[in-house]
Amino acid sequence: MRNEYIKRKVDVRVTGTTIEIFYNSTRIASHRRLYGRKGQYSTVTEHMPASHQEYLEWNGDRFRKWAHKIGESTEQVINGILTSKRVEQQSYRSCMGLMRLADKYSVDRLEAACRKALTFTASPSYKSIKNILDTGNDKTPTFDTTGSKSISTPNKHALTRGSDYYRR
Repeated sequence: MRNEYIKRKVDVRVTGTTIEIFYNSTRIASHRRLYGRKGQYSTVTEHMPASHQEYLEWNGDRFRKWAHKIGESTEQVINGILTSKRVEQQSYRSCMGLMRLADKYSVDRLEAACRKALTFTASPSYKSIKNILDTGNDKTPTFDTTGSKSISTPNKHALTRGSDYYRR
């Protein structure tokens, strides 16, 4: 609906096939009624704010292709972000934020930050990647439990401590 009806009192008519919205006895919107799974929704593009309409040109495959060009860790983070929400489009803003981080810091630093974040958790967020880049932690080497420098690999069970932890 248009912004002029926000916070206005409206009347709603629900039939077996249609949902209609009226303001001062004038129909301002009509939608086909959805049946099926709970929480299902339908959005009319014209009813979306302009800032949300710009996201319609984006899709998960476009973000995945972009991340694949940067590196394996970035691709893994993007896949995790895209699957973190019930509706994929709700994750596009975080994905766009990661793209902007590549412009601000460089693709190499973004890949290093994603690699480092994946050592802590299997599903890092935009915020955690940004924090690693802001603090420069992407530039510090990762050490294994013996203290020797290692190239970190993503740990699918990031909270698993390993055998050395239990020898204390």
